[in-house]
Order: sequence, then structure tokens, then C-alpha cells
Amino acid sequence: MIPKNDKKTINAWAMYDWSNSVYSLVISSAIFPAYYNEVTRQSGSSRVEFLGFNIENTAIYSICLGLAFGTVALVSPLLSSISDYSGTHKRFMRFFCYLGAAACAALFFFTGENLELGLLGLMLATIGYAGSIVFYNAYLPAIATEDRQDRISARGYAYGYIGSTTLLVLCLGAIINQERLGVTDDTLLPRLSFLVVGLWWFGFAHLTFRRLPQGIYRKRPEGHYLLNGYRELLKIWRTLQSLPRLKIYLLAFFFYIMGVQTVMFMAASFGEKEVHLEFTQLIVTIMTLEYVAIAGAFLFAWLSKRYGNVPALILAVIIWIGICIGAYFIQTAYHFYTAGFFIGLVMGGIQSLSRSTYSKMIPKTENNAGYFSFYDVCEKVAMMLGLVSFGYLDNLFGSMRNSIIALGVWFVFGLIFLIRLQYLNLRPLPAD
Repeated sequence: MIPKNDKKTINAWAMYDWSNSVYSLVISSAIFPAYYNEVTRQSGSSRVEFLGFNIENTAIYSICLGLAFGTVALVSPLLSSISDYSGTHKRFMRFFCYLGAAACAALFFFTGENLELGLLGLMLATIGYAGSIVFYNAYLPAIATEDRQDRISARGYAYGYIGSTTLLVLCLGAIINQERLGVTDDTLLPRLSFLVVGLWWFGFAHLTFRRLPQGIYRKRPEGHYLLNGYRELLKIWRTLQSLPRLKIYLLAFFFYIMGVQTVMFMAASFGEKEVHLEFTQLIVTIMTLEYVAIAGAFLFAWLSKRYGNVPALILAVIIWIGICIGAYFIQTAYHFYTAGFFIGLVMGGIQSLSRSTYSKMIPKTENNAGYFSFYDVCEKVAMMLGLVSFGYLDNLFGSMRNSIIALGVWFVFGLIFLIRLQYLNLRPLPAD
């Protein structure tokens, strides 16, 4: 039995956010998107040749990200099932961590001419990041009591923002001082940043692995356990029919997280391509966004404690809808800075609160990994659909502005389901 609310275990758990969030910031949000757009812009054109297709560089970037998340959604039930029956949750978390770290380091060799290598490295890094989070999230209800999960979840995100911005500052300091350092290759310092990300992720993750227990629990095999993860998803889906609040919450989560994650992954590309921000302007915005997100995570934890989780989520989604509408009209760097502030305010809050809300809504069970596998599959499928549709519209119209408006529609659907959930909360049902 894992002791709950153990300070050292909780800090070790939160440190994994510190280690892997450098992927989220440096690779998926800041330096790599700007670098990718620059080195794949051929003779002033943003269209590239990829596997025989002529396509917008940002479109194939978004689609590859979506396919990576779809891959995780496909395999995570299988791996969750194996970990449940073998008690090896940490082993799988470690495998995906090492895969992601190695892929980030391999991006050092991406120079723009080898587009396939760059996109493959991006996909493998994304699979490593998303795959490890499946097992990381499953530890939360096992190591903390329900009354502490909101703040512990927020602590993890805060560790992640602080760690990732620390590394970003170091990498940015080197890049903007390229001439002083005597570096003549414009690609060298960004590529070194990707290598350092891999080393940082790999190194600090061992602070987590040293303390976390090997497994959350260990089940007895029933039938062919390799397929049990998929059976477990079907079983949980059927269980949701008798848990209307949880079912409606997951529908809301599916739609609004589709928008949240797509905006987060494509914001830097939007700023570089549509607003024509310089590299330093883009990085300053991303850094400001990250620090605002720390305050945002704790702000929404406080709002949830005072007014309830669902009202706090409703407020966050309304702000996201406003961001999408405003983003369509962005023309200047100051417009982008303003949007970045509001994105930061709700970015950390909605992710942290979503995770802890789900943790509190699931039934009391030893099948935490199964329920979190379902949660993560919902998230990854939503991200796949969001990113692929974003890339499709980008390629279709040659502009990312129409794609942003489409994301606003997903937020509206999420808001409708959250309002329905709040209505049910005010009118208790005997069913759950």
C-alpha cells in the first residue's frame, strides 16, 4: 500500500513536471517551432515537399503532432493493462521518458534539408512525452488524498513552468549572443538547445524514478491480459452510463482540451507566420506566458476551492473562447502579447484543474490506471483531431486564422457540456 501525502514522494512526483516540461516549452512551444519554420521556408515559400506531397510547412507540422498523439491513444491501453497486471507502472513511464529524451537530443541533427528526420524526431519526442504522462497522472490519486489533489496537481505544473523557463533562459541567452560566442552557423545553437533538452529531461527524471514506487498496485491476470486494457476502456465506457456527471464532464473535457492543446502547440507558429514576430519577440511572449501560467494554476485552484471546480472551468473556457475570437484579428506584436497573457492565465489553470477534477470524480476503485488511461485516451484523441483539423484548414486556406476560429467552436461545445454539468450539480441525481 502506497502511503498518501508523503512529502518526499509528492515532491519527487512533481519533479517529473520539472524534467519533461522542457519538451513542452523548448520543443513544442518556443525554439523548435520558430527554428522549424525558418529552416523549412524554401526561397521565401512556406510550402514544402514531404513524401511526395506539396504542403504548408506548418500544416504538416501540426498533422505529424496529431498523429503522434493518436499513436499514444492507440497503444496506451495495451501498456496500461500490462502495467496493471505486472505492477510496472514506473518501468513504462521510464521507457517513454527515455524515448522522448533521446528523440529531443536527435533533433540536433535536423538542419532543414532532412525534413523527414526532423518530423520523425518531433513525433517520437511527442510520443515519449505523452506516453509517460499516462503513467505519471495515474500516480496522483495513489499518492495524495482527495482534499490535497488540486494543490498537488498545481504544484506539478508550477514545477514544470519554473524548470522549463529556467532552461529556456539559458538556451535563449546563448542564441541571442551568437556573435559574441563566435558561432558562425546560425543553426548550431538552436540545435544544441534540442540536445540539452534531451539531457535535462533524462537527468532530472531520475529524481522522480528514485522515489516513486515501482507500481501503483498489481492485479491478477484475467483472461488474455494483453487485450484487457481495451476491454477496460469499454468497461469504463459502459460504467459511464450510470455516472451521468462523469460522462458529461468527459464530453466537455474532450471538446475544450482539443482547443487548449492545439493553441498551445501552434501558438508560436502562428506568431511567427501570421504576425511575423521576430525570434526574440516570440520567446519573450512565450516566457511571459509561462510565468503567468504559474499564477494561473494557483488562481484556478483557489477559485475551485471557493466556488467549485465546474464554475472555475466554465470561467476558463469562456476566456479561451474570447482568446480564439481575438486571435483572428491579431495584427501586431502588442496584440500577440495581450493574447499571450490571457493564454498563460488560463493555460495552467485549466490543465491542472481538469486533472484534479477528474481525479475527484472517478469512483473509489483500485483501477486508477484504467480510469486515467481512459482520460488520457480521450485527451490524446481530442488532440489528434484538433491538430490534424488545424493542419488541414491551414493547408486548405493557406492561413492559420481560419483554423483558430474553428478551435473556438470546440470550446463552445465544451462550454455547453460544462453548463449542463453544473445544472446537474445543482439538481442532484440519485444515479451517482
